Amino acid sequence: MSTAKPTPQHISAPPFRWRDTTPAQRRTLLAAGLGWMLDAFDVMLYSIVLATLIRAFGMSKSTAGLLNTLTLVASAIGSFAFGILADRFGRRRMLSLSILTYSLFTFACGFSSTITMLAVFRFLLGLGMGGEWNSGATLVAETWPGAWRGRAIGIVQSSWAIGYALAAIVANVVLAHLNWRWVFFVGVGPAILTLWIQHDVPEPLLWTQRIREHPASAAGNRALWHTAMPRLLALLSMNTFGMFAWWGLFTWIPAYLALPASRGGRDFSALGFTAFLTVLNLGGMLPGYLLFGVFADKFGRKRTVVVYLALAALCVPAFALARQPAFILLTGSVTAFFGTGFFTGSGILGSELFPTAIRATALGVSYNGARGISAIAPLLIGAIGEAHGLSWGFAACAVAFALAAISALWVPETRGTEIA
Repeated sequence: MSTAKPTPQHISAPPFRWRDTTPAQRRTLLAAGLGWMLDAFDVMLYSIVLATLIRAFGMSKSTAGLLNTLTLVASAIGSFAFGILADRFGRRRMLSLSILTYSLFTFACGFSSTITMLAVFRFLLGLGMGGEWNSGATLVAETWPGAWRGRAIGIVQSSWAIGYALAAIVANVVLAHLNWRWVFFVGVGPAILTLWIQHDVPEPLLWTQRIREHPASAAGNRALWHTAMPRLLALLSMNTFGMFAWWGLFTWIPAYLALPASRGGRDFSALGFTAFLTVLNLGGMLPGYLLFGVFADKFGRKRTVVVYLALAALCVPAFALARQPAFILLTGSVTAFFGTGFFTGSGILGSELFPTAIRATALGVSYNGARGISAIAPLLIGAIGEAHGLSWGFAACAVAFALAAISALWVPETRGTEIA
């Protein structure tokens, strides 16, 4: 069974204009973008205060990495669970529930008195983190036309960079006046967003029609899964290697900058540390996400994702070898541009490769399933950093980006298709 309807490639797509979009398209894009931005804000608070937590709890780098690994494992579980529920009960409902989950358990992290308590709350937070992406991306994919879908998902993905930068700024301000617990308390804020989503954001017409006209059947879904499996495995492989590289690198960059040189870090001041992360996100990640969508709509999803991943693999060693602050900032921003921007491609491909009946579940498995499989990255990179220095750990991330680029060669091209 075909998962997409091809459209003639010689017919030029209408130029993207915000004023030409519908109210439903704008609201779904805003809901998914804010959900993803605040997901990044809550999740990355841990990485921002990681050096502080290491001192507060007397943790080793391996233990600190293990806590983030637990969050990623939970995201895979949450993605699968929320994906099944989103395919059955609606994308909007599960988007709201996932945001509520990660918000409340980020808040709970602030009450942790032991490493075990912090680990449990990080695991529960990860369940909501996993459900947010596939619910939000599916909501946008089923509302926006194929000609503009790359740009739309690029906008959603780019909000991660804003959330990450916001986390760095807020954490720095809070830590200047209060302790690390209040950094997590601030993370309850996104829960307010769910009120607006439930009231003003519509379910995609594509999903509501499918539910009304073709109620789910086990036999029909098995056939869809059988057809989709080769595509799913190719995308899962690409995402797994790419996410291993990303989580291994960006979990440890904040600590890498803040730790003293005697412990393998770069000993940035608090102000320099915050400024670096802000520029890294807004000057590297943000344009990387947005421009991927433009390139993907113009040159194709597959070609763009292979180029991004290959260039990320080349940029990581330059970042690891950098010693001067200006060069660290330059190489870090370029690495973030390519090494983070490719996630837009994962979202576009995942949205267009699978049919409506299984889209949220398949997108969740390919994206957050990869998070779960690659969850060993923070632990492994932390262990390598403990033994040999984080620069050597980052070298492993470069290899992972290269393997992701090779895996992407087996993912089908989807440009010029309309989802069904």
